[in-house]
Amino acid sequence: MVRGINRSSIFEDEQDRVKFLERLGGAITAGQCTVYAWVLMSNHVHILFKSGKEGISSVMRKLLTWYAQYYNRRHKRTGHLFENRYKSILCDEATYLVALVRYIHLNPMRAGIVKTIEELDRYPWSGHGTIVGKEKHTWMDTDYVMAQFGITRRKAKEEYRKFMGEGARQGHIKELTGGGLIRSQGGWSQVLAMRRRGQKEEFDERVLGGGDFVNNILKEAENRELRQLKAKRSGKKIQEILEEECEEHGISLPELQGGSKRRKVSDARVVIGVRCREELGLSAAEIARHTGVNTSAITRAIERAERHDKYHK
Repeated sequence: MVRGINRSSIFEDEQDRVKFLERLGGAITAGQCTVYAWVLMSNHVHILFKSGKEGISSVMRKLLTWYAQYYNRRHKRTGHLFENRYKSILCDEATYLVALVRYIHLNPMRAGIVKTIEELDRYPWSGHGTIVGKEKHTWMDTDYVMAQFGITRRKAKEEYRKFMGEGARQGHIKELTGGGLIRSQGGWSQVLAMRRRGQKEEFDERVLGGGDFVNNILKEAENRELRQLKAKRSGKKIQEILEEECEEHGISLPELQGGSKRRKVSDARVVIGVRCREELGLSAAEIARHTGVNTSAITRAIERAERHDKYHK
């Protein structure tokens, strides 16, 4: 979620919106992200997506920096366009995907810009039109969203439109506007019921999900921070690990980073991947940039090593 500074407008006309979407599509494609829902309002934007190799920070920074420069230049203004940085909430896909798709796409109806689902079908500044086939944005994953509603495209579209219609009658839903215990449990009534039963649940304002999901995310973040702190204290850098493992496996650094699939090189990448994650707390995307392969290859290598517990320590 990103807003104009002091809630001021960030789009003056159709050209601004077209330029923003063009840049969004390019950033999403380059970052290998997956977009499930989006909407452009006059002074804010919502995007629901799964981050890719560069993560959310890189994609949003490139998008918003470019757009702010474009907007200021075109409209002959200076200063900040957006209110601080974007706000991001980590969401539990299994529980909240379709609810968030609906919530985001119904923004124009809640704002009174369109009155009916049929009007929303033709509204060009929301991902809803792309899902129902009235608009086309190749960087949006409509197939995954449709798969949540039915096996055939026709049945899925019918159920999706029914789902949207039901949501239109619900109005504003506070529980889907951010993270935290109340939102994660679906409202105050559920939280109070838990308290009466003496139950406690982990929660965090940055996460939209149940207690187990929140707890797992926080533990993962804590472990990563501890690894990074340990690495900082030891002074070890990724370059040292690369050089150590290349020597250990009898290969050269250029061969490793050149994408070679030779068995020795592949084995070295597995070890480097695990060490960089465990010792330095690096993401798969960061490791991939130094080892000549893509992010998914590093992720699979680490998972394989953990399953068989055959990595160098």
